[in-house]
Amino acid sequence: MQDTIRLNLSGVKMVAHRGVSGLERENTCAAFVAAGNRSYFGVETDIHRTADGRYIVIHDDDVHRIAGREEVVEETDFETLRAIRLTDLDGKARADLVLPTLEEYIRICKKYDKDSVLEIKNHFEPEDIDNVIRIIEAEGWLERTIFISFDLPNMICIREKLPQQRAQYLVSSFDDGLLDILKTHHLDLDIKYSSLSEEQLRACHEAGVQVNVWTVNEPEDARRLASYGVDFITSNILE
Repeated sequence: MQDTIRLNLSGVKMVAHRGVSGLERENTCAAFVAAGNRSYFGVETDIHRTADGRYIVIHDDDVHRIAGREEVVEETDFETLRAIRLTDLDGKARADLVLPTLEEYIRICKKYDKDSVLEIKNHFEPEDIDNVIRIIEAEGWLERTIFISFDLPNMICIREKLPQQRAQYLVSSFDDGLLDILKTHHLDLDIKYSSLSEEQLRACHEAGVQVNVWTVNEPEDARRLASYGVDFITSNILE
């Protein structure tokens, strides 16, 4: 039976990417529970706003890759999306695999005492960010949540609303000016693992910026990045 690859990297917090997506269909309750039953520090996921103003867990802009259908998430109402049955990693539909709600994700993290690493997909208006914050607050898990997003306005909005909240700006490369952005807005960094050098990591740490790297699935890459001193490693299968 396939399982995670345990590395026991000292000083590094391991984050399950979309749950344990190497074992279960990504971003499902099954993947989140799989992470909950293992030694991960945190469980990462993605949320979109539905056409009727609710929030649902999915990475892609549509459901084609995970369900073989054509619905566009942000153009479709919640109940329609919720009724879709997803396929497992073998391509078979399973009755228990549906798109989770934000509340379901948070409750699983809370049940298993895992930090939530919540990616806000695409651009959210400030009122939607307010709603998301309220939902997490109502579950009693805001202090255990790290917000991440590729959309800088999302991150700035979160920082303005929650000055002390843990928040990591997602990027694919370490471009000129990135460190200044992080320092200006008091953000940490979540960067594609292959784009980070040891010197860049050192510069981040000297500026008081913590660094998460995504998505690291090979043990040798994880060990190298751990030797650099990264703070978090996000992975589909490494534990």
